[in-house]
Amino acid sequence: MKFTPKMVLFDLDGTLIDSVPDLLVAVNQMQDELGLPHRAEADVRNWVGNGIERLVERALTNDLHGTPDAALFDKAIPIFKRLYAESNGKHSCVFPGVKEGIAYVKSLGLSVGCVTNKAAAFTLPLLKDMGLLDSFETVIAGDTLPLKKPDPAPLIYAAGWFKVHPREALMIGDSISDVKAARAAGFSIICMSYGYNHGEDIRNYHPDAVIDSMAEFPKLIGKAS
Repeated sequence: MKFTPKMVLFDLDGTLIDSVPDLLVAVNQMQDELGLPHRAEADVRNWVGNGIERLVERALTNDLHGTPDAALFDKAIPIFKRLYAESNGKHSCVFPGVKEGIAYVKSLGLSVGCVTNKAAAFTLPLLKDMGLLDSFETVIAGDTLPLKKPDPAPLIYAAGWFKVHPREALMIGDSISDVKAARAAGFSIICMSYGYNHGEDIRNYHPDAVIDSMAEFPKLIGKAS
């Protein structure tokens, strides 16, 4: 399949950037302050992707589907946000092939944006620290709109911002939330095999294509006529 979009949107965590090392530091520092056990990196990798609040709930309960005591959560969330603001960008890295992939898409003259469930206060500094912020014409963070992925609202908003019909738009993601949002918005979607999908193979959710590196974009993405 060859995609010929007019707009390409990129997810952030697990797609562009491996941010788990930063999140792991903040999770375990939070646990220390609360007198709770440390969590394993492998578990944190399975827990990310649905926003900071859900990550904190999972860390507190050590369970992907966990719901902690409300008072404990209310105490934990400001602690985590403070600690994550300190660790954000310190240990993250851009996945191999990302910069080449973005450069290729931009060389086609396509509109390029980033859409993430991470709050803007963490998204913009992270993109800047990783040297990616200037690559995007717009960044739609997890708190830009009332709804976030898997709801299609952020993708539809981006299509409107770029004045592009959803059928002319392509999402690059890594998780079931990205697939659900893309399908509901009417976008095509390519997923990265290496991302964060709660321990499941993203192929189980039938995106239009799955690739191992954005360096593969030239064989999949062409210029719209």
